[in-house]
Amino acid sequence: MDGAFAQIFWIVLPVFGVMGLGFLSTWSRYLPDSIGEALGDFVYMVAIPVLLFRTLATAEFPDLSPWPLWISYFGGVTVSWLAADLMIRKLFGRDARAGVIAGVSAGFSNAVLVGIPLVFTAFGETGLVPLLLVVAVQLPVVMTVSTVLIEWAERRDGPIDEPLSVVRTVRSIALNLIRNPLIVGILTGSLWRVMGWSYAGPLEAVGDQIAAAAVPCALFALGMSLTKYGIRGHVLPAVLIAGLKLIFLPALVWVLASQVFVLPPLWVSVITLTSACPTGINAWLIANRFKTGHAISANSITLTTAGSVVTMSMWLYVLGL
Repeated sequence: MDGAFAQIFWIVLPVFGVMGLGFLSTWSRYLPDSIGEALGDFVYMVAIPVLLFRTLATAEFPDLSPWPLWISYFGGVTVSWLAADLMIRKLFGRDARAGVIAGVSAGFSNAVLVGIPLVFTAFGETGLVPLLLVVAVQLPVVMTVSTVLIEWAERRDGPIDEPLSVVRTVRSIALNLIRNPLIVGILTGSLWRVMGWSYAGPLEAVGDQIAAAAVPCALFALGMSLTKYGIRGHVLPAVLIAGLKLIFLPALVWVLASQVFVLPPLWVSVITLTSACPTGINAWLIANRFKTGHAISANSITLTTAGSVVTMSMWLYVLGL
């Protein structure tokens, strides 16, 4: 096997291999769904927040402005989001609410459950620095934008006639963010770093053990959860969204990061791979909360997760890894 392909193989195999085992364990009914849900809660509420805390508290951040990275990444997300929204509404005749779900599905990457394991496997903890700069902003931004757009779309589509309450919407978003374990991990890790407190002794011993479980447990839990989504009809829109998510978005992010802002090669590689991750489960959570676009979000998650096995290998090759 060629050296480059061998390296890519050993990056991709652990990530999607563990995910595949999780899927098979539930699909074959070797493990019940309840175990996957409990494992997912552990990952989301404990393991990943501890990993985020430890990385932010101890990592060496380069003396670089994060703004070019954010503009490169979220500039690509914005274009992909708008393209999916317009496609669903104009080409398939869906309402504004479905357009928002399509936008989230084409723009929101599973940067935590897939991005962190992939980047950690490829680059080690050094690669988590630019990834965390994305994660720290992506979650609150997407939650805020999607909530506001859905609220607006519900009034545009009907039957809700009452005016949009900015205060109520902002309060709801703020409460959700404050209670989000990932945000808590990011904020406490940042505070720990700013205060200059030591990450050593019992804290290090316990924190490192939990953080070490985050990557394999996240992949296994994600694999187990995939049986919940499946394919729900109306596949063509999801196929087109998957093309935007897995090919168009990372290509645009790569151009902005490497050609326009000329970011360091590591940062270019990390945010390109992050943008190439499959659709995050937040697309389904948003669709479920607002009771619209279930098929769009479920199909997008399933197709992008399956397709990313191939496209992620392609992007690793393009990036010269």
